[in-house]
Amino acid sequence: MEKIRIIITDDHQLFRNGLKILLNSFPDFEVTGEASNGNEFLKLIQSVTADIALMDINMPVMDGVEATREALKIDAGIKILALSMYGEEDYYYRMVDAGAKGFLLKDSGISEVRDAILTVMKGGSYFSQELLYHVIQKIKHREHENKAANLSRREKEILAKICEGLSNQEIADALFISKRTVDKHRANLLGKTNSKNTASLILFAIKNKLIEI
Repeated sequence: MEKIRIIITDDHQLFRNGLKILLNSFPDFEVTGEASNGNEFLKLIQSVTADIALMDINMPVMDGVEATREALKIDAGIKILALSMYGEEDYYYRMVDAGAKGFLLKDSGISEVRDAILTVMKGGSYFSQELLYHVIQKIKHREHENKAANLSRREKEILAKICEGLSNQEIADALFISKRTVDKHRANLLGKTNSKNTASLILFAIKNKLIEI
């Protein structure tokens, strides 16, 4: 079985060292590179092959938002998973808009990190439940955008299933409809919400209070 190749980008060397040791302890993971800022990361991916990058948000020289955006221009196939701390909620929408597939707290257990990597590698999105809770708490104090009125009942139903982490086939089975119908609804949801990916859809649902965490 081929190993999942990982790059760690964070400006704290001790954090990188510790995470590298833990990730390399899994037989199906291999850390193929490290970078201390976004600029180093962009240079690294031009010479080192990686499937996924664990990306810090706040870094000197170039932050995670810009690094994610530029990285996907160089390698559209690389998957970016943001490493976050409490209080960085305002960055989430920018990171997702740049192309990140989800967020992990920096103090997450290694089992959660592993689950997040595997989920993203399978094409899904991953959001730390603790982080989602904090996002929702902030949103509760703001007036939501009320764009949800543009969605049909079925679209809202499918969006809720997407937020549960179900695949299109699993959604089809749960709602007793064809996968092709789910594919069409998902495409419509992306268009109506101006979302680039599943992670964007999940944040849209949270922002417009369509789901509860």
